[in-house]
Amino acid sequence: MALAKVKSAEIVGLEGVLVEVEVDISRGLPSLTIVGLGDKAVEEAKERVRSAIRNSFTDLPERKIIVNLAPADLPKIGPSYDLSIAMGILLASGQLNPDPDKIENSLFIGELSLDGSLRQTRGVLPMVLAAQSWGIKNIYLPKENLEEAKIVPGFELFPITELRELIFYFRKEKELFPVKSGVKIQEEEAGDFRFDFAFIKGQEQAKRALEIAAAGGHNVFLTGPPGSGKTLLAKSFPSILPKMGMAEILEVTKIYSVAGLLTSKKPLILQRPFRSPHHTSSDIALVGGGRHPSPGEISLAHRGVLFLDELPEFSRSVLEVLRQPLEDGVVTISRAAGSVTMPAKFILIGASNPCPCGYLSDPKKECRCSPVQISRYQKKISGPLLDRIDLYSEVPRLEYEKLADEKVAEESKFIRERVQKARDLQEGRFLGQNLCTNAEMGPAEIKVYCRIDEATSELLKTATTQLSLSARSYHKILKIARTIADLEGEPEILKHHLAEALQYRPKEK
Repeated sequence: MALAKVKSAEIVGLEGVLVEVEVDISRGLPSLTIVGLGDKAVEEAKERVRSAIRNSFTDLPERKIIVNLAPADLPKIGPSYDLSIAMGILLASGQLNPDPDKIENSLFIGELSLDGSLRQTRGVLPMVLAAQSWGIKNIYLPKENLEEAKIVPGFELFPITELRELIFYFRKEKELFPVKSGVKIQEEEAGDFRFDFAFIKGQEQAKRALEIAAAGGHNVFLTGPPGSGKTLLAKSFPSILPKMGMAEILEVTKIYSVAGLLTSKKPLILQRPFRSPHHTSSDIALVGGGRHPSPGEISLAHRGVLFLDELPEFSRSVLEVLRQPLEDGVVTISRAAGSVTMPAKFILIGASNPCPCGYLSDPKKECRCSPVQISRYQKKISGPLLDRIDLYSEVPRLEYEKLADEKVAEESKFIRERVQKARDLQEGRFLGQNLCTNAEMGPAEIKVYCRIDEATSELLKTATTQLSLSARSYHKILKIARTIADLEGEPEILKHHLAEALQYRPKEK
């Protein structure tokens, strides 16, 4: 009996951290003890591993077995250590005697069933990404996680369906055929969307606002009476968003991998996320957190859309936690054990009725709300949060003539082409900088890329004075004007670009 060391990995926030699984078998009463700050799932691994080894034509040594997960001060979460613990026991007991270099350069990830089969494990992608810096060449993982791991180049991946396959392989009784990682990702299929702008009657102003939002990454607020089309517009919004690049696909897929939302049928996130949490959601559900911090809705919406329908119905405390992520594009979750930072660069679409009954601005139906009720309802959304929303658009009731019109509106694919061209311009503009869209520009970038001539400057001066624009609103107007210019392919911001940008400010009540 001896000491064996096997490599596995842990997830801290969204990053993988190397964990060394040390197994020592010595004389003493038969027992299996796991140390190293593991949670309940790790503690229960000893029962899964015990049964899996016995059901895989091998023996669990009737000795004292101690498993240490190093570093000992790093919390270990989840069942992904099962395979590495089982391998460590088999190596330490002498039942397997492979080449030491092969074990040294290998990573073992996977949850074991009692019969020795492997289950899909969350967080594989960030573990594989981190393994690039560890000098690891071989990765043994569940077959269901293969497609997820294949996109990271430089590895030989061994997809395993059951523990006995690995045992036979290291005993040279059966061959395992590795898969080379680094496959090219297939681009998403254009037009594969349930909702399309072509089937939305009227609402040209709201559609234009959403086009600008998609082109520049701006936040949008839609308001109007019930049934006017706010939700349908928001659900159609993903159909005009530009395709994701390779770096964005990796970012988003990593978040979904850590959250355990990938499946063997959908191992990669190729289309921009669209998240629509219910208004009863808590602040932790929205921003992430928990005892072991995990991604919330705003991180799951990273590089995509967060749609908050019936915005005033959300708890005020829940809405207020959005302020910092909307400004910084990240959310930092702090706990006693430490803090993690998660990305949260999303487009926020908020939708609301103008009052509790919904008919304050409706020309056909009379509003039944008192002024106090209307004021209380509208004040549920704080001024600082509203100031972080770029575009405001009313979605009015449609007349019969428009509803019955057989004419099909402009299809999403044509709008998407314009949006893609605008995004391509921004990509070239921000090359080498940590920026993707106009909405992400700070004061320094605005000074460089949002220059205006004297006539346009005079218009902005007048608007700033009359509308009492804050510094943030002033900068947002310039960023929106920059996006409108990009949609037209104009290198400079012209007066009509700024005039259109000013139309999307909230109306004074």
